[in-house]
Amino acid sequence: MSALRWGHGASGLRRALWPAGRPGPLAEEGALSGVWGRRRSSSANPCEQDRRRDWGHAELLEVLEARVRQLQAESVSEVTVKRVGMARRLPASGGFQPPGKAQTGPEDAATEVSGRWAQKLDKEKFAMEKRKQRLEVKLQVRAQQLACEHRLRVVPRLLDAQLASCLHHWEHGAPRSHWEEQLAQLLQEAPRKLSHEAGQAPQAESASVQRESQQQRLLAFFECCLLTGHLPLAHHVLVTFHSRSRQQRRLTLAMYNTVMLGWARKGSFKELVYVFFMVKDAGLTPDLLSYAAALQCMGRLDQDSNTIQRCLDQMARDGLKLQGLFTSMPLCQEEQAMVLRAVHKAQPAFSLPPRPQPPPQVNTSPLLREIYAKQSGPVSYPKLHLPLQKLQSLFQQQLGVEMATTVAVESVEKARVLTKEVLQARNTLKQLRAEWVQALSLGLQELKASEARAARAGRCTIFPYLCVLTEEELTELLLQTLQVLPPQGESLLSLAQQLGLRVFNRHTVHRKQLSSQVRALQQRYHSYLHLLASDTPVETPHLPRQYWEALGAPEAPHEQPWPLPVLVQLGKKLAELLVGAVRMPGSVAAPQGPRTLIPVLYHVYSFRSFRQIGILKPHPAFTELLATAAERTLTFEAAEVPMLCPPLPWTSPHAGAFLLSPTKLMRSLEGTVQHQQLLDGCPPAELHGALDALTQLGNCAWRVNGRVLDLVLELFTAKGCPRLGVPAPPSEAPRPPEGRLPPGASPAHKAKVRRELARCLKVAREMHSLRSDALYRLSLAQHLRHRVFWLPHNMDFRGRTYPCPPHFNHLGSDLARALLEFAQGRPLGPHGLDWLKIHLVNLTGLKKHEPLQARLVFADEVMEDILDSADRPMTGRKWWMEVDEPWQALACCMEIARAVRAPDPAAYISHFPVHQDGSCNGLQHYAALGRDSVGAASVNLLPSDLPQDVYSGVAAQVEVFRRQDAERGVRVAQVLEGFISRKVVKQTVMTVVYGVTRYGGRLQIEKRLRELSNFPQEFVWEASHYLVRQVFNSLQEMFSGTRAIQHWLTESARLIAHTGSAVEWVTPLGIPIIQPYHQDSKVLISGGIQSLTFSQSGDTSQKPNTLKQKNGFPPNFIHSLDSSHMMLTALHCYRWAGRAPPSSVCHLLHAGPVQGVGDAQGTQRVAKAGWEARSDRVRGLGQSPTAGEDPSHVGRWRCCLEKDYAST
Repeated sequence: MSALRWGHGASGLRRALWPAGRPGPLAEEGALSGVWGRRRSSSANPCEQDRRRDWGHAELLEVLEARVRQLQAESVSEVTVKRVGMARRLPASGGFQPPGKAQTGPEDAATEVSGRWAQKLDKEKFAMEKRKQRLEVKLQVRAQQLACEHRLRVVPRLLDAQLASCLHHWEHGAPRSHWEEQLAQLLQEAPRKLSHEAGQAPQAESASVQRESQQQRLLAFFECCLLTGHLPLAHHVLVTFHSRSRQQRRLTLAMYNTVMLGWARKGSFKELVYVFFMVKDAGLTPDLLSYAAALQCMGRLDQDSNTIQRCLDQMARDGLKLQGLFTSMPLCQEEQAMVLRAVHKAQPAFSLPPRPQPPPQVNTSPLLREIYAKQSGPVSYPKLHLPLQKLQSLFQQQLGVEMATTVAVESVEKARVLTKEVLQARNTLKQLRAEWVQALSLGLQELKASEARAARAGRCTIFPYLCVLTEEELTELLLQTLQVLPPQGESLLSLAQQLGLRVFNRHTVHRKQLSSQVRALQQRYHSYLHLLASDTPVETPHLPRQYWEALGAPEAPHEQPWPLPVLVQLGKKLAELLVGAVRMPGSVAAPQGPRTLIPVLYHVYSFRSFRQIGILKPHPAFTELLATAAERTLTFEAAEVPMLCPPLPWTSPHAGAFLLSPTKLMRSLEGTVQHQQLLDGCPPAELHGALDALTQLGNCAWRVNGRVLDLVLELFTAKGCPRLGVPAPPSEAPRPPEGRLPPGASPAHKAKVRRELARCLKVAREMHSLRSDALYRLSLAQHLRHRVFWLPHNMDFRGRTYPCPPHFNHLGSDLARALLEFAQGRPLGPHGLDWLKIHLVNLTGLKKHEPLQARLVFADEVMEDILDSADRPMTGRKWWMEVDEPWQALACCMEIARAVRAPDPAAYISHFPVHQDGSCNGLQHYAALGRDSVGAASVNLLPSDLPQDVYSGVAAQVEVFRRQDAERGVRVAQVLEGFISRKVVKQTVMTVVYGVTRYGGRLQIEKRLRELSNFPQEFVWEASHYLVRQVFNSLQEMFSGTRAIQHWLTESARLIAHTGSAVEWVTPLGIPIIQPYHQDSKVLISGGIQSLTFSQSGDTSQKPNTLKQKNGFPPNFIHSLDSSHMMLTALHCYRWAGRAPPSSVCHLLHAGPVQGVGDAQGTQRVAKAGWEARSDRVRGLGQSPTAGEDPSHVGRWRCCLEKDYAST
């Protein structure tokens, strides 16, 4: 009975039992009016009201006292008897009435009230006793569950009755020494049923993909349990899954082997036999790794030779070779020693097989014949300009950076004056972070406990992944994530994936630190530096990869990445912990007194395109606090910063680039495995060209151009200069309209205000994004200002090379390129200054149609402007600001000024990079594929007195079409008079060969038209539609062969995708390519603040996406040819001691050897053109169509380039 009901009931009882002689209720109102009577009016006089108020207080006090005594009493019945005894008129039966209707007699109303009250108390006692009994039962069940949870299951429940009986007999009836015999008997018996993989009926594709994803998560769970020391938990989950027939179908032999290896390392023979029982019960056949686990365990326990011999005999009967235990198994040296110990006990004469020497891997590609052929004379490979001791010191610095996993960099934002407000904000942040560390540590403990309980219940949870890092490391990671969260927030899915990936990367680095890999790496790298150092001669020149491979044993087994669902689930849990644990006062300005805490992060939903996504946004108060504090430290991951020493040479798809941080050879979306599978299955020699090219690019040393950086920082710390590519600060963002709309505002006015508000928010977000990108780049440039650094490279799935550090490299905008120059200088030589001048004129964009000699003459004519720009860039005539690439032009002006003022310009040591670019590379490759002489001439593949400019040619053709339409009275053609230029059509022409659609081309042209201040903006939409149509018509007329080849490649890809296969091919350099476009497979991570659903489309078991396969094949194929040409040129330059680090669009090299590099570039283009002339056919299972033929008759086949170099 509730307290409210108790109060009303007791009050009525008190009125009924009021003693005689004391003031009581009015007689005319009846003795029971306090409970059942109608409500009285307030007609009593004030004295009576005061008395009633006093009586009410006294009654309430007595009721509360009685209730307290009842709750404190051990028996409700005793309290009831005492209270009812006050009436002195109990029923004749006395005691308690059974639950039911109360007894009533002919006595006065007080007796009736007491009987009813006693019955109510009896009912309450009866209900409370029932509730107590139910609670006791629940507590007993929960106690049993907790006891079961603490007792992890070891003995499996087998589904096969005969095996279960045998296990029961050996578990309870056989002596412990017979477990060895039981293992030998298990190994000798053949499986009684087919394995799940072979015995199950074919499943639907979606079910198969889901099952494969579940298997990947399970295997990763078991492996992570072993790494974190939770082997009993892994065994418990394995037993739980095996004991349920539906869940047992998810288990694979690799999962059983993983747990077996764990028990073998501990020497737990009985548990290992339990796993063998489950393998037998699942219908699986032990493989070489299973036998390795058994032998390792017996070697640790010093078992008798008979059992070991029976195990070896059964392994031989299964067709497994004993030597394979030591040559093909991923066992460490200590584990191999235990296996060898067991083998020696049964076969003392056995000796370790000699380590198989891999056959000499020689790349047989004709395009690389000169690179890898043994020369009669010595080959001179370039060396770095630094001595051995300096390089060893740089290696130690880089090793320390990667072991710390993060780099602290001082921000280049303008330092605020340390006012009282700033100091208070910083002190507040410091106090809050101390509180957040404690809250996050407590939250992590609770999260681990919760996930551990779920794992003990037999579920695959993220508990082991939470244990790979300490609580301090996870807390630091979460606070770093909070610090860099943008004010507009970030997608929860993206944030979760980033958090999960960072945990994995740090775990990988820590594992390498705990093992002996760091010490072995240090010894090997110091020897490797003898090849690169300037003061250490090498007897026989080698390529870096060859020299590294000759130094020692093969690389250690690489760390398998966690499945994408695991990364997302782990990151999601950590993000939810961050939301729940991190709080701050609602008003940080008034820290004294009681504080109302508010979440620092809050979860909202927003529409991106047509989808609704969850976003984590920082509270505006926290954003304001960060802005007021203006802290000057930025934190980067070690792999996001350029290296301080030469990168590791690429030797395999898993080894290269950073010292400890994991890096992919072929970058791809997380969860995509098909690229890695192709690379792993490729013969190592076929990848030598790509590996050596990437290594050569990474070995190029760089430094910061300090003079340019100073000028950029001057603008950046002021108000920026968007015209020069320096983003403005957020204070310069447009302000949304202030004030409220008037009550009578029209719908049109409201819509206008909403559009203006949306525009302001969009511009503010774009400005913040650009400002942050520039802040990271400039801060890293300032951090590396007086240092030499290196940029390790990898490639995308098409073979195009990119630097691994994302924020500061030689790719990107004009500003990004102007900040870098070569660390190793070279003399200009007799023609270097001329090439600097030609490069400057190219950067201006003023003499595209002129020959080189005319460009030199123009450079001499504007020499005064060049020198003025170099001497007074911000106060002079500012000629450099008006060109196409202003910052690179300014850097070139400064280099030319120093060269012409040197005593001997030919001897001047230049560090400036000069570009060697192609003329619309995509059209060049199409012209070579189609033997199109007209198209080849327009892109400078044929000799010509004047350089051809295809963009100007297309613009001229479009102008012809426009003039014709204007004469016919087409309004938009008349408006466009005088506005069609090379710049307007260039981007569309350049990207049309890479698959841009008319819609994308229209957006490109629209952007260019909006940049023209005098173009009527009301015609932008109509004019962009008109121009994109005319650009496509011009290309069709000028490059008819190109469009035909594009159509044929598209149709071929469509037919291949319809057969159920993704399009694959091999580049001229031997890189296997597969297009990662498949039907999406939805993965759901439920629970928490939001259920996350994401798509996985990078698995070869999924059906290909026909639309993406056919639209992506032509541009991807051309990209792969272009990357091959860049790599070939780089390799040939490296062979004759040149430097040509290619970017995604051009080569960068010293001014001195430009002519030689140009010759090598042209030679490789001609050689590859010959390859292309013979490789435009498709080979498959059916008849191979040639260009121009209809491939509709081809059955199931995949695209593979026919490498016929006879004519090359």
